[in-house]
Amino acid sequence: MAEISAGNAEDLQSQIEEIEALSSIYMDEWCVIDEASRIFCIKISNDLEKPKLTACLQIILPPDYPSAAPPIYQINAAWLRGIHRVKLENSLEELYIENVGQSILYLWVEKIREFLVEKSQITETVGEAERANMTTEEEEEDEELPDLRTLKLNTEELHLFMNHDTGEEVPPVQHGTSITDRRSTFQPHLAPVVTPRQVKMVLDKLYENKKIASATHNIYAYRIYCEDRQSFLQDCEDDGETAAGGRLLHLLQILDVRNVMVVVSRWYGGVLLGPDRFKHINNCARSVLVQEGYAPTTDEAARPGGKSKKAKGKKSR
Repeated sequence: MAEISAGNAEDLQSQIEEIEALSSIYMDEWCVIDEASRIFCIKISNDLEKPKLTACLQIILPPDYPSAAPPIYQINAAWLRGIHRVKLENSLEELYIENVGQSILYLWVEKIREFLVEKSQITETVGEAERANMTTEEEEEDEELPDLRTLKLNTEELHLFMNHDTGEEVPPVQHGTSITDRRSTFQPHLAPVVTPRQVKMVLDKLYENKKIASATHNIYAYRIYCEDRQSFLQDCEDDGETAAGGRLLHLLQILDVRNVMVVVSRWYGGVLLGPDRFKHINNCARSVLVQEGYAPTTDEAARPGGKSKKAKGKKSR
């Protein structure tokens, strides 16, 4: 126990020194959210004088960071979606792996800033029509507030997301029937998952498909049942379609499915759909869950006794 305590003391000292350095470097951009819980936030922009793109990096420093664990992080940026988010997150993970045991936050912040600069330069070269297609159907929102609910993952779960080579195979991905309404097309995809790492593997696999990678939004949600804790590990992603991920996760909860993730790709056609877009996203998700046996058909659900046995999910897959 003495060695563990000594290690934690060294980590704490390293954290204090790193935070002091970051505070002096970034000044007003650096924000302390909850010092006792080691939760911090930094606003990053492509240009300090004339910012065109900004992102908010929120972090929690685990007790064994930097010696043994990475920071728990979340990037908030309404414009950061799809393959661009995956690319940035992968670059942060690669930086961590290259610098295991060292303070990493400054490198992360500058990597994000570098990404913003490149992205802003690309944005300046695209036409107005293409820029319009990149925006969400909602009006531009104010700067996103820290989402501490999703940020407060424990360190053990974060390690499960890290892209280490474990020999784990990518789960099989099934594709459902698409729905088209006023030139917008929605298509669902489904994969069985039992670890958060598999969630990331499925996303990486989907983004290898150029058509899926080019979608305006790739909304997803997953639910994994942890037998040892008798509880669910679940999360969702709007991918720029505000509130869509939460609605999709709510559908999975209502259907009581487990060990599965659903991704719904939307290609925006230029016509606003209003609330109908949420209906199409959930209808797509429901159809692929029925198709793959994770949810009952309408007839099965109407029978006495309610849901079919399949509604719990394919545990054996």
